[in-house]
Amino acid sequence: NREIVGLDRVPKDVQHTFVAAENKSFYKDKGVDLKGTARGLLNTVTGKGKQGGSTITQQYVKNYYLTADQTVSRKLKELVISLKVDQKYSKDDILAGYINTSYYGRGAYGIQAAAQAYYGIDADQLDVAQGAYLAALLQAPSQYDWAVATPHGKTLVKKRWNYVLDNMVGQHWLGAGERAKQEFPVPHKEQRDAGLTGQKGYLQQAAESELIRTVAKNDGLSLDDAKAKVDAGGYTVTLNIDPKKQAQLEKSVKNRLTSKLDRENRTVDANVQAGAASVDPKNGKVLALYGGRGWPEHYTDNATRADYQVASTFKPLILTAALENKATTQDGKPITASTVYDGTSRRPVKGSDVAFAPPNEDGVNYGPISVQTAMNKSVNSVFAQMGVDVGMDEVMKTAGKLGMDVENEQAVPAQTLGSMGASPLQMAGVYATLDHHGRKVTPQILKSVTYGGADVKLPSAIGDQVVSRQSADSVTSVLTGVVDDGTGSAVRNNLQPVAGKTGTSDDNKSAWFTGFTPDLVTSVGVFGEADKSGTTADGTKYKKGAQVSLSGAAGGGRVNGGGFPAQIWADYTFEVAGA
Repeated sequence: NREIVGLDRVPKDVQHTFVAAENKSFYKDKGVDLKGTARGLLNTVTGKGKQGGSTITQQYVKNYYLTADQTVSRKLKELVISLKVDQKYSKDDILAGYINTSYYGRGAYGIQAAAQAYYGIDADQLDVAQGAYLAALLQAPSQYDWAVATPHGKTLVKKRWNYVLDNMVGQHWLGAGERAKQEFPVPHKEQRDAGLTGQKGYLQQAAESELIRTVAKNDGLSLDDAKAKVDAGGYTVTLNIDPKKQAQLEKSVKNRLTSKLDRENRTVDANVQAGAASVDPKNGKVLALYGGRGWPEHYTDNATRADYQVASTFKPLILTAALENKATTQDGKPITASTVYDGTSRRPVKGSDVAFAPPNEDGVNYGPISVQTAMNKSVNSVFAQMGVDVGMDEVMKTAGKLGMDVENEQAVPAQTLGSMGASPLQMAGVYATLDHHGRKVTPQILKSVTYGGADVKLPSAIGDQVVSRQSADSVTSVLTGVVDDGTGSAVRNNLQPVAGKTGTSDDNKSAWFTGFTPDLVTSVGVFGEADKSGTTADGTKYKKGAQVSLSGAAGGGRVNGGGFPAQIWADYTFEVAGA
């Protein structure tokens, strides 16, 4: 989010706020602070911190020409290049470059984007108080962002803001009388992500999260330190998003879900959220992402949030674990698609240290039933028993190999119902691994990244063989039955093979369909999230943002995975495939 503006579009007193904040001698110096640089070199060598003086010219050089790495060689390069830049360019050119390449937080690079992000105005409309705040931000963008700052952070940024204005008085750029009139310009919350409305904000958020993880791994940093480095700016990224697929995914959600909702007149409709992610299983590229109603109306990215139960979309992972471990039933029979289980609702599982007798949906008793049919009809009692037969430790281990975050999750029979949370993006990766014959697929939204003019190494989206090809392909074959003769029949298509699984949480707070063709894997989740505080029919109070039931959405009854999620999936998948 960057727009370069000429210095003539930045008021003179706003220009001076940056000089007052960072480098009072800017207009007189030679572009470097030798004492400060020497202090920084000493600190780098001795490991005593990163403090060291830098002129505006040096900071511009770091932003535009170099990386932010704290090394002796980088600091020496900064010194040499800064001297050359000061000789070659005017002070106005250098100042313009500095304020246009600096990172201000909120995804804003450059003063124009910052003015929009914090005050909803263009750079030429900034007043001196607002300019002083933006100049103060550069010291610590995430810590000083008023909308998210801690009380201590707010104290620090106000202190920094006053420091800037006092320096302006000292430099005779602002009269004492005018200085006394200045009031702290609290930024507008509603402008937090200006320029990132609609789905753009979610794409930016997903890309930033992936970039932070990449920087942490490449540089050996903690996630917090990596975030600080990313917040400091200097990165240029391109995404794997396919514009046509992105547009179609947005259109499909509208066609099959949001156009049917009446948020004004049906309370439950205001609570409906959707998230989706679409991945190429051959290379892991994230081709489309749907994060929700759009920024700034809903900041949480529904495509990457992992707090809703995945429900029965977890069942294929149990079968994968059974096949991988060559598991047997309680009476010693190998578990395959044709193995027969007792599908009686609320049947106590055998061989478990923990009592567990889950109901089937609508309490249906199926009696003797094959694993294939149990997958088609999403029979809880069968997969609860299968999980115990395999061993829940092995089930969770397999889930982790396929891409679910199982850290801090208990290996208990209740997990067979899909009680753990995951995001549509994670589930797309899990099913992409099955689609890719058992080779690990980690969804990747970043196509390329540069930092200081150099390419940043991205991890491979295609990893090791985490489950055997035979196991993965066997599960895929079973999942085609879900589509041909099961809960996923809404996505049946005679022109290409389709595999997938529905999921509906017991309390109807989430509904899923995750499915794939040979060339595309897409996971769609519909979630119940309270639009405002309220009270349930039984008198239970809940707060805004709480997970609530989807039942009754769009004037219907229970929302299940074979409904809206499967319909969105089919509308999107077959449209982009030309089917």
